[in-house]
Amino acid sequence: MIKKIFLAIAVMFSMGFAANAQKFAVVYADEIISVMPEVAEIQTRLAEASKQYEDEYGKLQEEMQKKYQEYQELEKDASTPQGIKERRLQEISDLDRKAQQFAQTAQQDLQRQQAQLFQPVQEKLMQAIKAVGAEGGYVMVFPAEVPIYVNPENVTDITAEVKTRLGISATATPVAPAVPAAPIQ
Repeated sequence: MIKKIFLAIAVMFSMGFAANAQKFAVVYADEIISVMPEVAEIQTRLAEASKQYEDEYGKLQEEMQKKYQEYQELEKDASTPQGIKERRLQEISDLDRKAQQFAQTAQQDLQRQQAQLFQPVQEKLMQAIKAVGAEGGYVMVFPAEVPIYVNPENVTDITAEVKTRLGISATATPVAPAVPAAPIQ
């Protein structure tokens, strides 16, 4: 019986020592992504695509505005048959529906393009984090943006090491936020 108690105490002590020996780390992934050279190119491409969609949306809006002005002139003319007025109003309604659908499709396409363009950047970052984590002997690496509390004595910030692995200067200036231009309204 005493042997079992000593064995249990020994196991608890060894578990306690093992838990203290484990190393954990955090990394500021958003900070790293914001200074990766690929991000500027991605943002340029997304801005160009967004501009094209905005231009096309502007053309639809101009066409709808022109039709509406024509309709207003017809509305003033008492000799214009009601059927023609209704048809013109239906054309405006159809154009409005078309513009709304276009805006929704454009936004979805920009989001898809953003995800597709950032996927290799995110993969590159994950590989660097895994490599630094393995080299440092860390049990786990957490995103620094998520934890509510981190004890700095027990957790190491490896952001600088990951930047170094990616060839990024510690003083690199972040590019603008990695999002496409404002959504089409």
